[in-house]
Amino acid sequence: MDPRFKGFSVFQKENFKEFHYHPSEPPASSLRHEEDLSEDCDFSDSILRYINDILMEEDMEDKSCMLQESLDLQAAEKSFYAVLGKKYPPSPEHNSCSFGDNNGDMLQNQTQSLNVSSISQSSYSSSSMGSLDGMLESPNSTLQVPESIWQFNKGVEEASKFIPSNVDLFGNFESNSKGRKFSNRDDVADEDERTSKQVAVCSETSVRSEMLDMVLLCSSGKPPTRFTALRDSLRDGIGRKVQQKGRGKKQSGKKEVVDLRTLLITCAQAVAAGERNGTSSELLKQIRQHSSPFGDGNQRLAHYLAEALEARLAGTGSHIYKSLVSKRTSAYDIMKAYLLYVAACPFRKVSHFICNKSINVASRKSTRLHVIDFGILYGFQWPTLIERLSLRPEGPPKLRITGIDFPQPGFKPAERVEETGRRLAAYAEEFKVPFQYKAIAKKWETVRVEELEIEEDEFVVVNCLYRAKNLLDETVAVHSPRNIVLNLIRKINPNLFIHGIINGAFNAPFFVTRFREALFHFSSMFDMLDAIVPREDWERMLIEREILGREALNAIACESWERVERPETVKQWHVRILRAGFLQQPFQREIVKEAFKRVQTFYHKDFVIDEDKLWLVQGWKGRIIYALSAWKPA
Repeated sequence: MDPRFKGFSVFQKENFKEFHYHPSEPPASSLRHEEDLSEDCDFSDSILRYINDILMEEDMEDKSCMLQESLDLQAAEKSFYAVLGKKYPPSPEHNSCSFGDNNGDMLQNQTQSLNVSSISQSSYSSSSMGSLDGMLESPNSTLQVPESIWQFNKGVEEASKFIPSNVDLFGNFESNSKGRKFSNRDDVADEDERTSKQVAVCSETSVRSEMLDMVLLCSSGKPPTRFTALRDSLRDGIGRKVQQKGRGKKQSGKKEVVDLRTLLITCAQAVAAGERNGTSSELLKQIRQHSSPFGDGNQRLAHYLAEALEARLAGTGSHIYKSLVSKRTSAYDIMKAYLLYVAACPFRKVSHFICNKSINVASRKSTRLHVIDFGILYGFQWPTLIERLSLRPEGPPKLRITGIDFPQPGFKPAERVEETGRRLAAYAEEFKVPFQYKAIAKKWETVRVEELEIEEDEFVVVNCLYRAKNLLDETVAVHSPRNIVLNLIRKINPNLFIHGIINGAFNAPFFVTRFREALFHFSSMFDMLDAIVPREDWERMLIEREILGREALNAIACESWERVERPETVKQWHVRILRAGFLQQPFQREIVKEAFKRVQTFYHKDFVIDEDKLWLVQGWKGRIIYALSAWKPA
């Protein structure tokens, strides 16, 4: 057995299964839904098969989240320049680490196109049980860490010694994937170092299959599938009913009622006033007594926000955030959590459905389709588009995807973006869609139109979903990267520009206002998970700790360029895009109606989907969280 799974006891496996409801017979209501409203490729298991393929790669557990690494690299670079008393260069061409002049040829090689014909079945198989020998040689498993990054991590380690001992940010709890508790950060680092040196063994495939079975992965087939069963059980609250049934008799004592929201806002005001040892410390003590990362939604929210407030009060927010980013979470775990997320809430799936169907309809008469994706990450959106294009009666068009994302640290900044292209190429080959891919790993505002190699007879689509919030704005940079990227997209002159945003107002320069807006935003997210997913669910804890908790920490405890969580509202983005020279376009009524029907049929009743002028908005209990729009050059 792979040493990484030795700590995964039978008891923990049983607990893992308990919190993922597996109905032996699908509910009758589910069958009726599937018969009356059969899922097309955008709501089928296509994306699950794609994720399954990624998870089955032999070295996936050794890989960390791409977005974490790219932000970590930027933070490290800027820290070194600050220590040296030099100004951080605005362009990667002046960066000696990953974007130096000497790397020009290497970067050009890393952005070469990948044709389908160059992908052999021996190195990658679209089947989850196919040959994976090629992936064993992936350089990610033996990726060398640059000396500068190593020194930075050691510096963070030294800085952490000056953090008060009671600052236990995102406290250590038992991880089912490891099967034991980590009580010391050094132990975690040592464990990660040992793990990265281990070679995958043949028995890992069977272990993986068992774990994938537990997280409800499955190949494409006739509905209802395990994914739809999980989605329906989350919608109907079946998993939570099982949880409540086992606890009913123990909760007879009276509990002290505490208004955690008022305490948090009052504490934020005290922190803003700089009251280090007086009111703020007392309020933090009260919040800690009534909060927990294992309690209900409000208690979990209060726990993470209190940690962020304490980090800001101590002036250690940026150090803690960097240490959390450098403390890797494997892409394997991130994607398991992603599966739970798309089953529990419709935000991502509905967005992909609307985007892909709009692209397919708009490009119907074109034989060449070029999609430029800002923030491609793992490319979860595109397998369903590839499958949809393959169903065209006249035959699929030639598809080109240009994947753009932030570079990752190391000597191969474009490696992850290129791996995404190889997976998509194999998927396109399976569906016999002519495919070409180009990877660009640069800061978005430094991309030039010439690098995109746009051809005259192409139908060009620019896609940017929910990642523009990480671009800096005018409060930090005189020349706003947000406006630079929008102007770049205008120069591209696309036939269609689809833009998705996180609707948030916690980008205010005044701390108390920002904290209050962050409280409202994250309250909705924690409440949503608490209403749908059982509290003991390990993937839920991962989402809350690694995604929501860290975003809250960055928004509350970090400032200037170190604060990368900068969402804006629908109105703010609307004005920005209009100024860049775009005209908003409506989504087709049939597509919108079908999206409405999907949300009402397959997901919890408290999810909201509506239209705000020409924006399609999604949210929870009346609060708008996600917004989607389509544009054309004016």
